[in-house]
Amino acid sequence: MKITQVRARVFEWKGKTVPPQAHFCSNAMDQLWDRGDSMGTFRFHGWTVVEVETDEGVVGIGNVALAPRIAKAIIDQYLTPLVLNQDPFDYEYLWQRMYRSTLAWGRKGVAMAAISAIDIALWDIMGKATGRPVFKLLGGRTKEKIPCYASKLYRTDLDEMQREAQRYMDQGFKAVKMRFGYGPKDGPVGMRKNLDSVAAVREVIGDDVDLMLECYMGWNLEYAKRMLPKLEKFEPRWLEEPVIADDIDGYAELNKLTNIPISGGEHEFTSYGFRQLLDKGAVSVIQYDTNRVGGITAAHKINALAEAYSVPVIPHAGQMHNYHLTMSTLASPMSEYFPVHDVEVGNELFYYIFEGDPEPVNGFIDLDEHLPGLGLTLSDKYLDQFNIIE
Repeated sequence: MKITQVRARVFEWKGKTVPPQAHFCSNAMDQLWDRGDSMGTFRFHGWTVVEVETDEGVVGIGNVALAPRIAKAIIDQYLTPLVLNQDPFDYEYLWQRMYRSTLAWGRKGVAMAAISAIDIALWDIMGKATGRPVFKLLGGRTKEKIPCYASKLYRTDLDEMQREAQRYMDQGFKAVKMRFGYGPKDGPVGMRKNLDSVAAVREVIGDDVDLMLECYMGWNLEYAKRMLPKLEKFEPRWLEEPVIADDIDGYAELNKLTNIPISGGEHEFTSYGFRQLLDKGAVSVIQYDTNRVGGITAAHKINALAEAYSVPVIPHAGQMHNYHLTMSTLASPMSEYFPVHDVEVGNELFYYIFEGDPEPVNGFIDLDEHLPGLGLTLSDKYLDQFNIIE
């Protein structure tokens, strides 16, 4: 079997979107003096879809959600020549070939996300060619079903947040994640509003449901050190990305400061990056995303590394490329799940582009043992809502 074609297309959403709201979610831009939507640079309203075809007619699907036009250019110009006429089952060789040939300018960020897309497509090919789901190629079923947490609850009106939290309780979820809306520049008033929002959600879900708290890099070390003691009474399962991803020493200091586990890794890349996080004791929960971190090949290695350190892996964003890894390792106790809704931040675009993602039932998802590959197909339901760049 040989790879004969790599096709990368950008799907840019032109349909209805939820308008930006003030204090919707704290983020890394918050500490700058700026006007407008601080979340603007973190809204992903485009996606790169990669199809890798073989001489036997097997087509694997991969995807990139970061800087899609740039990712497409990297795939077309730099990565495709490295994998054409190669055996897709030589996935380790092809990963190393893409990684090492782009070291001078790649390694992290969008270049690694582009590598991830091709790597995911290779695993989809291997699953389809062998008639097995990808998780069976990675180690098989390690859990009957995958527990998942509802991940939305952006900072809005407190009554609306409580109504949303109640919907997740009614749907049977036993864990939810909420976002903070305020950071250092908002002072003590913003700090109080953050605490009020946590109290409002905890009031609805009670004490027997896990509550995760998301900062999305919107705080700094000093602010986080002030907030952590105030948050302890709410018993969160973790505090996510309190500082920017490059402040590894800041993560390590916070992780030693409190009994609230510090999580991160959504913006980290390859096993080398995660070895550094683990060696420094910087995170108590790893949250890579397979379509960023280096694909399934890299994520599988990170799972093994995390298991050796007894640090759980709970990938960012759910979605099939993450679910197969979660199913196949004891290092991953659960998955994130973005509820299907109107296009807002952009993670939900996955449901508008692809079909095949399982829906949660009472807070659990399952994967079909008889569905080969990733189990994804491209949807034609919303094609008229996208600008598609070939």
